[in-house]
Amino acid sequence: MTGATGFLGSHLMAELLRRGHAVLALGRSAGGSTLQERIARQLDWFGLQPASEQLQCVEADLLKPHLGLAPAAYRALCRPATFVHLASDTRFAAANRAASLATNVGSLAAVLDFARDCSAPFFHYVSTAYVFPAESALCREEPVALGEFANIYEESKARAELEVISRCRDLALPYSILRPSIVYGDCQTGRSNSFTALYHHVKALELIRDIYLNDLTNQGGAKSRLSGIERAPDGTLKLPLRIVLPRKGHLNLIPIDFFLAATLQILSAPRPDTIYHLTSRTPSTMEELASFCENFLGIEGIEICYGAEPGNWRPNPAEALFNKLIEPYRPYLSDTRSFDSANLDAVAPEIVAPTLSYPIFERCMRYAVEVNWGATHRNGSGFPVR
Repeated sequence: MTGATGFLGSHLMAELLRRGHAVLALGRSAGGSTLQERIARQLDWFGLQPASEQLQCVEADLLKPHLGLAPAAYRALCRPATFVHLASDTRFAAANRAASLATNVGSLAAVLDFARDCSAPFFHYVSTAYVFPAESALCREEPVALGEFANIYEESKARAELEVISRCRDLALPYSILRPSIVYGDCQTGRSNSFTALYHHVKALELIRDIYLNDLTNQGGAKSRLSGIERAPDGTLKLPLRIVLPRKGHLNLIPIDFFLAATLQILSAPRPDTIYHLTSRTPSTMEELASFCENFLGIEGIEICYGAEPGNWRPNPAEALFNKLIEPYRPYLSDTRSFDSANLDAVAPEIVAPTLSYPIFERCMRYAVEVNWGATHRNGSGFPVR
């Protein structure tokens, strides 16, 4: 597998190891740590110390032929094994276009050549549900057509899917494509080793809340009064904050435990040349999420507005800061794409993503706050998640 140091990949690796599978992880050094050290830290967070014969970590360059390995080392790795390719560049910014296309599309040549040389029985590619152009309505479990995308990440994953389909057909290599939507932590425990996407918005609101609580408590409150911000007798922070969106949409959110259950079922009984949507049947509205944030953070005053911004509207400082902090994710706040999941329903009818209720939201966010949004972990390892 690739991507074992990432959010999805680390969870899948840990569960495969728990179930007794042998895993060969391809990856690279980063931040002064070898791949083996990076994976060891991840597995420590999961409470795992697999035997050396169960887990092999191979430093590889996915952008080079033969993975950048010496011929003898490469040949030694070539034995039949199922492939799961999760490694990707998840950055959204257009400035990262070249790097994203290289990592998400360019790397496929070497990875698929390696699968061929290993006589792999199956190739599983983990993509994203958002490979469909932003104007799409119902997204089906079928190959995507290129169009206008919200960001380079979506575009690169769409291009990668087409490359996987084309090359796997040429190689007569059975494949599946898994398309998860937006993944958050474990809905039962709240645990997570990544705090982006949904967490990013809550952290932004927490930061804004704390700025004004500090102003009211320690600075005399002049800055707060200019924006109509005050503290109610019960301690709630009245924080007028309008979020202006072009249209009413929803966020399709799934917990990591659902992703794992669905993925493991697909891996256990793979269907050749099949695409799966790992998505929620009950996406969350912005109004629901705003209410959850207000309740969890002890604030009130978030207002969701739809349509064009009024010509005379000037965001207050809190609104301006929030807009700046969540800018990369803004298109998803008014996303209208919905997802057919007939293929997943056929192989795993009993595996259904839970609706994101307030108790689940609170459980996940409380854990995030306890570990300072990933800076420290409950098990005391103290390593920042990247």
